[in-house]
Amino acid sequence: MFTEMGTVESVALITDRETGRSRGFGFVELDDEGAQKAISELNGKDMGGRALRVNEAQDKPRRTGGGGGGGGGGGRW
Repeated sequence: MFTEMGTVESVALITDRETGRSRGFGFVELDDEGAQKAISELNGKDMGGRALRVNEAQDKPRRTGGGGGGGGGGGRW
């Protein structure tokens, strides 16, 4: 399917860490021209009763901040 769009550089199918089962999505890296063709021709296409979502991958936003601070300490009794 994707090889018809252009040169496939890599494929990564995402699986559940615990069960090893597919999570139902993956990543296909294509050359720029092939990627644009895949987005325009395959996005929304039915595959086994499910609509494909083909788009450019986005980087996950980095988590910021220090995570929740600790309680108060100090004080004399």
